[in-house]
Amino acid sequence: MKIDNLIQNIRKLEGELDQVIDEHRQQFKYVVKNKRVEFEKAIRQRHLELRTGLSRYLYESGILALVFAPVVYSLFIPLVLLDIFTSVYQFLCFPVYGIRKVKRSDHIALDRHHLAYLNALEKLNCVYCGYANGLLSYVREIAGRSEAHWCPIKHARRVKGPHPHYWSFSDYGDAESYAQTGDKTKTTARNGKS
Repeated sequence: MKIDNLIQNIRKLEGELDQVIDEHRQQFKYVVKNKRVEFEKAIRQRHLELRTGLSRYLYESGILALVFAPVVYSLFIPLVLLDIFTSVYQFLCFPVYGIRKVKRSDHIALDRHHLAYLNALEKLNCVYCGYANGLLSYVREIAGRSEAHWCPIKHARRVKGPHPHYWSFSDYGDAESYAQTGDKTKTTARNGKS
């Protein structure tokens, strides 16, 4: 099937992209020890030299950025609640329906605050954004596996950026395909594969 071939090609390209990114990272001369990144001493020293001081950073941010910062950070509470409720939902429901659980640490990476070239506020911003985007990726995967289990049917109109499981769903209006592939899609959700 042409869609399956395209999905395989996309996965192959993603693998190649990961390899190129890994090769590119080698130029920054760091190693990961016990889940912590360590740079060579000379690189770390250069990072410290390039760090923008906090007062200069705040001054250059402008008054509007400072005024609206509380609005930006106000999302933290709903994000934590989303994290808690989604994790509890998955913990309780996925075993009942035989759906493989999503590993939270595969989606949420909090490591940028270790970079010496970031000041304290930049580090806080990076933790916030890393958590928010990682959390949404985690929630998306949980929702995707749920949808693959309960309603593996594509929408009538095209949606932007669907989760990876979406492409294995039956086409909208294709009752024959749904009748034949419904159980197959549920098995895919159980295995956590797309």
